[in-house]
Amino acid sequence: MSDKVTKTDAQWREQMTADEYHVCREKGTERAFTGAYWDHWEPGQYHCTGCGEPLFDAETKFDAGCGWPSFNAPLKDGVVDEHEDLSFGMRRVEVTCHKCGCHLGHVFPDGPAPTGQRYCINSLSIKHDQDT
Repeated sequence: MSDKVTKTDAQWREQMTADEYHVCREKGTERAFTGAYWDHWEPGQYHCTGCGEPLFDAETKFDAGCGWPSFNAPLKDGVVDEHEDLSFGMRRVEVTCHKCGCHLGHVFPDGPAPTGQRYCINSLSIKHDQDT
């Protein structure tokens, strides 16, 4: 049995707000400095809005000055997938939840040590859980 979450478009729309659906299922992007977590520094973990899978730990979050939550690494190997994104005339690497395919944001090679990575994530794609 696969650990992948599969839902119909109608099920995703019922589960998510219109803004969450736009970002998570239609690969949208929230405006910089508007999301709930760009300036949020509480301990805990950040879970996928689509399926609840734990994706990032607050200990890896840093202020990249870009207006989106930024992390230098996923919580563990295999929880996010990376895909080439050539939209808008740019060459980027899209990041999605491995379990449900939710669009999270993009990863860039300009983050801090030890990874050098900046996972630039939409607040609408994640939910903070302080109890984890």
